[in-house]
Amino acid sequence: MKIAFVGKGGSGKTTLSSLFIRHLAAAGAPVVAVDADINQHLGAALGLSDEEAAALPAMGAHLPLIKEYLRGSNPRIASPDTMIKTTPPGEGSRLLRVREENPVYEACARSVTLDDGAIRLMATGPFTESDLGVACYHSKVGAVELCLNHLVDGADEYVVVDMTAGSDSFASGMFTRFDLTFLVAEPTRKGVSVYRQYKEYARDFGVALRVVGNKVQGADDVEFLRAEVGDDLLVTVGHSDWVRSMEKGRPPRFELLEATNRMALQALQNAADDSYAQRDWERYTRQMVHFHLKNAESWGNAKTGADLAAQVDPGFVLSEGVSAVQPA
Repeated sequence: MKIAFVGKGGSGKTTLSSLFIRHLAAAGAPVVAVDADINQHLGAALGLSDEEAAALPAMGAHLPLIKEYLRGSNPRIASPDTMIKTTPPGEGSRLLRVREENPVYEACARSVTLDDGAIRLMATGPFTESDLGVACYHSKVGAVELCLNHLVDGADEYVVVDMTAGSDSFASGMFTRFDLTFLVAEPTRKGVSVYRQYKEYARDFGVALRVVGNKVQGADDVEFLRAEVGDDLLVTVGHSDWVRSMEKGRPPRFELLEATNRMALQALQNAADDSYAQRDWERYTRQMVHFHLKNAESWGNAKTGADLAAQVDPGFVLSEGVSAVQPA
């Protein structure tokens, strides 16, 4: 399943996404974790030192390699230079699988060993000084979106993406790339404001959205969240001494996480697993094409000098059963 964690800055989305990743790894599940937030805190939350986190390869820096690999032998794509972040796969494209080895993972992913297993970690890359005045940071996550467009995952596999803060992920079509989106909200007016934005945007595209209440201190906080988000509230999380130690860089073994918080993480996994039954690959592909055509018309054709609508393969539907082109 493809799972996104979103929320306003400071809501705790990165902390909760890292806990969920640890929970899945402890259960032996294969996990690809993606830090799609330019603030780049997921590596540290997973236990990397500052030096190790800074050494993670930036996906944006490897965009030419990603394009060349994913293009494969797709005859509708004239060259890698004509691929943009929304380019959909078609006959002849190479696809990414969670458990395989491929040049994209080799260049952009690093194995992170946790207490009870290991995961693949990828990062979009930080906003650097060289980007100032010449680049929109949304372009930084283009490599993530392109990979998600070409990624096929199964029922017992997890792709967990820590998204940009606030409602910025709606600046592209990436918000439709997930089976389930967890919105992390504090029990405050500001905390639920992002929920209202997400709910409005998600409604038109059938995006599955569940709220995780964070920093909840009592029944009054739960009642507030329930009144504001209704049945979208899945679970709440309160104070954690384990998390406090983790944020100081001295996390105990994950098995010592408080029982109530472990139960909350299991509730997230149950919801994620249940979302698999609602997976609709035809709608997924249709939405992918919708945003590609929109981007092609608004800026892509002018930037590449090509008719990017011609990249759409009308007979292609991404699914678990579709064959991938193998490297030469």
